[in-house]
Amino acid sequence: MVAALDNRIGIGRGFGGGAAMSAAWEQDAAAGFVEQLFAAHHSEIYAYLIRMLRDPELAADLTQDAFVKAYRNYDTLEKPENARAWLYQIAHRVALDHIRRQKIVRFLPWTGESRGAAPSTERLVMDAHLSADMQRALARIPERQRAALLLAELHDLTGLELAAALGVSHVAARALLTRARESLRQALTAERDAEAAADAEADARAAANRPQRGAR
Repeated sequence: MVAALDNRIGIGRGFGGGAAMSAAWEQDAAAGFVEQLFAAHHSEIYAYLIRMLRDPELAADLTQDAFVKAYRNYDTLEKPENARAWLYQIAHRVALDHIRRQKIVRFLPWTGESRGAAPSTERLVMDAHLSADMQRALARIPERQRAALLLAELHDLTGLELAAALGVSHVAARALLTRARESLRQALTAERDAEAAADAEADARAAANRPQRGAR
């Protein structure tokens, strides 16, 4: 992972005096720390991004980008104990930047994995097919609300972690999550009502086309 980070951002290992040596030590510290983060959180960051983007290869690439950004922005982490939320904030921004560039917003439904578990692509695809109403409901919800739901409900971020990941206050994060849950409830109700209406219409058409008893 360290070598990969070095290659991605073009860091050399030559030393040219005290300043260069000091910079190299800082780079080593950053690389070592991000290496630990990668080992501990790579799977859950990938799981979050694949649900945001519904593209395993793209999610893998953006996961790498997120850790590269973590390496580059190592000095912005104020407290090591906040590293998980800080990493989610970086991944969240990476995903939203891509979404805004591509003008697409796609999400996968919850699948019930525990914190840190990375589901297989096959499981994600299977769950997507089984939960089409959830996908459509999520598509109705504003972008920030969808992100809040994914981070809090699927990835089990605490209130403080969610606030840090979204870059808002704890109170604002709680309010956003409350609105998101209500939006999802309304969207799911609308989806199920639409599905029920479609089923009723299909039944009515089938009844109208069914031959009447005694008809010749």
